[in-house]
Amino acid sequence: MKITGIVFIAALLAFACNTSTKKESKQEKDMTVNNEIKQKADEFVSFKLTSDLGVLTENEKQMIPLLLDAAKLMEEIYWVEAFGNKDELCNKDWDEYTRKFIQLNYGPWERLNANKSFLAEYEDKPAGANFYPADMTKEEFESWNDDTKTSLYTLIRRSEDGNLQSIPYHIVFQEQVEKAAALLNKAAALAEDPGLKNYLEKRAQALLTDDYFDSDVAWMEMKNNTIEFIIGPIENYEDQLYGYKAAHESFILIKDKVWSEKLEKYAALLPGLQTALPCEPKYKSETPGMDSDMNVYDAIYYAGDCNAGSKTIAINLPNDEVVRNTKGSRKLQLKNSMQAKFDKIVIPIADLLIAEDQRKHVKFDAFFENTMFHEVAHGLGMGNTVDQSTTVREALKDVYTSIEEGKADILGLWCVYQLNEMGELSDKDLMDNFVTFMTGIFRSVRFGAASAHGKANMMRFYYFQETGAFTRDETTGTYRVDYEKMKEAMLGLSADILKIQGDGDYETAQALLNEKGYIREALQKDLDRIGEAGIPRDIIFEQGSEVLGL
Repeated sequence: MKITGIVFIAALLAFACNTSTKKESKQEKDMTVNNEIKQKADEFVSFKLTSDLGVLTENEKQMIPLLLDAAKLMEEIYWVEAFGNKDELCNKDWDEYTRKFIQLNYGPWERLNANKSFLAEYEDKPAGANFYPADMTKEEFESWNDDTKTSLYTLIRRSEDGNLQSIPYHIVFQEQVEKAAALLNKAAALAEDPGLKNYLEKRAQALLTDDYFDSDVAWMEMKNNTIEFIIGPIENYEDQLYGYKAAHESFILIKDKVWSEKLEKYAALLPGLQTALPCEPKYKSETPGMDSDMNVYDAIYYAGDCNAGSKTIAINLPNDEVVRNTKGSRKLQLKNSMQAKFDKIVIPIADLLIAEDQRKHVKFDAFFENTMFHEVAHGLGMGNTVDQSTTVREALKDVYTSIEEGKADILGLWCVYQLNEMGELSDKDLMDNFVTFMTGIFRSVRFGAASAHGKANMMRFYYFQETGAFTRDETTGTYRVDYEKMKEAMLGLSADILKIQGDGDYETAQALLNEKGYIREALQKDLDRIGEAGIPRDIIFEQGSEVLGL
């Protein structure tokens, strides 16, 4: 068909108009996406990680840059474990908010929103992160006969013939761990505390061999160090396929000796707390090691796993069941990070969702105690099943971290209650701990279903709801704690979880999480109110040499 001049011009104008409209539509769409990501990125409030470095000796001050460089190498490794090729993702032409959100999440998946992709170019996150081949099925893995496949310290990859192979971390990450080990040895040469020197030397060797036992023991035995340095593959949260693989991370901490002295007496009470656990005797038959200690720190650097998504405010390590049974564990409270979350998140949530006459019970001391004894509670209960056939971690597989966090939360509250009953806490009003604990649930449940801590909080929230531990006023939209029913719920849920762990009961654990480990509509509406009020979801750190003034 021929087109006359006028018709041709009209057609050309129509084409140009359509093209322009398409371009505008694409720009509008991009702007919408960017605004959405900007809003998500802005939900994380910035906080500077600093401390009084005047408490350090000159040698210790010289150690800090070496430890910072070693920690940054854990960042490199963690990016591989969590995503893959960081440069492939981060070198694209993103706007500043998308770039910030990618860095915060260590990939294109929103950690506090069920690991859903926030970039159109990527599908939702694989359950096994990058620890396993993307095309590997559970059936293939479980039928594969390999003694090291469940090791904490191997990546699963495909060989040239397409079969699965298990490769030790120290081989996969040889370049990074060799550099990190050299930095640790340099720091050890500067260390004036014999315990710290011994630990750094042994940890350097552990990074090169994937054998962490001796360095974990050395870490437990050092008592007088001011600098605390945690480094290596430690927690299993990133592996949501099986929970087998440990992800790399690092903390650099400065001990607050005044606050630490206040906590010394509690470590000696651990065996008594184990004996008093609210469960059948067989579920508390293990004896925690007696070398456990508790200390308070200012965090000055987070790297890798602990810096992804929601930020850690307390630590209980080591995870090795043998070390725990023989030496105990150490509980580290990160006071500056904890105070930031309390001031910027917990108090505003209480003002919105807690009954007005109970808001006076939301206190930092109670938040600190609940968090501290959460870490104590990780060392209580059973590390192995009652029939001694396996560890609890291996028996509960992919649901272990959620059940373990649930145990630590509820038993942490029980520890406060039990110590008060024993007369170890002076002038204690347990309503402070109960109401602060309830407020803390709203803080942590916002971490979502992809987080072990978030699932544990949801599970506990609905257990409390079903047992009447709290009520909700439909007129004001606020929650009120019932002291007696909260106490009963605390004891009941503690007993249930201790039994699940002691029995290694995977089916019951999975059923509990399937029933309660997600956010239902009514709760979501209250969480939406928190977001609409502009209350931060979590904190994000300004950290490093410049912030520290080095």
